[in-house]
Amino acid sequence: MHQAPDVTRLLREAGLRVTRPRVAVLDALVELAHADTDSVITAVRRDLPEVSHQAVYDSLRTLTAAGLARRIQPRGSVARYEARVGDNHHHLVCRSCGAIADVDCAVGHVPCLTPSTDHGYVLDEAEVIFWGLCPDCAAQRAASTTTRSTDRDHTPGQEKPRV
Repeated sequence: MHQAPDVTRLLREAGLRVTRPRVAVLDALVELAHADTDSVITAVRRDLPEVSHQAVYDSLRTLTAAGLARRIQPRGSVARYEARVGDNHHHLVCRSCGAIADVDCAVGHVPCLTPSTDHGYVLDEAEVIFWGLCPDCAAQRAASTTTRSTDRDHTPGQEKPRV
């Protein structure tokens, strides 16, 4: 079982003041992988019902700038946040339902992809998003395709062929 980090210690080590909203936001990010802002606000308000939207937004911005959170925004999606940082992982995104899953880097060192030219940049990260269908959506699509092809082979008013 993965042990939850000591968020108070993480905040102090990052040189940040320890505030109730920051602790609650970081706790929420540890609990919720790839959370959108509304999900973070909902989770934070379980412990701090009076917290403002702005305090959560400010905390997300501060935690991201300090390297304690990561912001990702797959094409066509709202920004998502995660507490898994510093390990050079990438993401799988379902084109149908928008589910996001982590995938470790294939090579394992930063950056794990090498471009054909770096144009003089000193590279320290490669952000990759893989797109496809999650297992549930792929199964649903396969079932739907099978049903439609069976229905196309049937003329209304006639008995369906036995398979």
